[in-house]
Amino acid sequence: MDSLYRATRIDGKVFAAGLVERIADEVAQIRAKTGKIPGLAVVLVGDDPASAIYVNSKQRETLAAGMESFSFRLPATVRQSDLMTLLERLNNDRRVNGILVQLPLPAHLDTRAVINAIDPDKDVDGFHVINAGRLFTGQSSLIPCTPLGCLMLLKDRIDDLTGMKAVVIGKSNIVGKPMAQLLMAENCTVTVAHIKTRNIAELCRTADIVVVAAGSPGLVRGEWIKTGAYVIDVGINRVEREGRSRIVGDVAFEECGHAAAITPVPGGVGPMTIACLLENTLTAWRWQNEPRPLTNDND
Repeated sequence: MDSLYRATRIDGKVFAAGLVERIADEVAQIRAKTGKIPGLAVVLVGDDPASAIYVNSKQRETLAAGMESFSFRLPATVRQSDLMTLLERLNNDRRVNGILVQLPLPAHLDTRAVINAIDPDKDVDGFHVINAGRLFTGQSSLIPCTPLGCLMLLKDRIDDLTGMKAVVIGKSNIVGKPMAQLLMAENCTVTVAHIKTRNIAELCRTADIVVVAAGSPGLVRGEWIKTGAYVIDVGINRVEREGRSRIVGDVAFEECGHAAAITPVPGGVGPMTIACLLENTLTAWRWQNEPRPLTNDND
């Protein structure tokens, strides 16, 4: 598609590295001032290889930021009551400022009950119903890490999002719904599209910002994106092409040169998720040790 633009590649890896460096500096200041450091507890149930790799990455980045890392690995057969007992203990442990239970959980466990058993002020995934309600009503909340990272990347490129039209593709509790709330808080006009939405392509063509979290490789084509739009691709999909396995996003990246800026996959939103987990852990420490603000500040 001909255009005046050659899309800028939004490098989430570089931005995330800078964010982690800033967090590490703040942690060092906390240690010097109080003799304490924020602590993050990660609970992994079962032995899913992908989850184990992700948990290891979280622990490595936690330590690199100067925080304390607590790891709990439970068998896939763990009883709901035993998991709830562990969470209660972590809720009451003052060394633990953030708690994360790696999802998905084995089928016999009640995921919603597990999430809501975490102290909302330690819920660094931002999935607790109270944090969801706080976000919806404009109160200070722990925000799900991926949409928080998406917003940071957008605000790094756009001085003021006021009045911009945004389309969010995907309505999950983890990305789509909180992303829409964050964009509305920035005074965007937001449309949420999903698998049942009609004429998604036409909706996208009107958008200044398109955030895609559908889990469908190459769903969004270049012709869906208007010239000068900003595109955030949350999708991470493993596909087989020409006998080789590749990671691709939900957007046909090569077709979107006419966008103003776009996140690649990999290397776009992905690195921001763990960086924002550390940001949430730092925020949780502040809430547990300092006066809590009334509203979120996402600058």
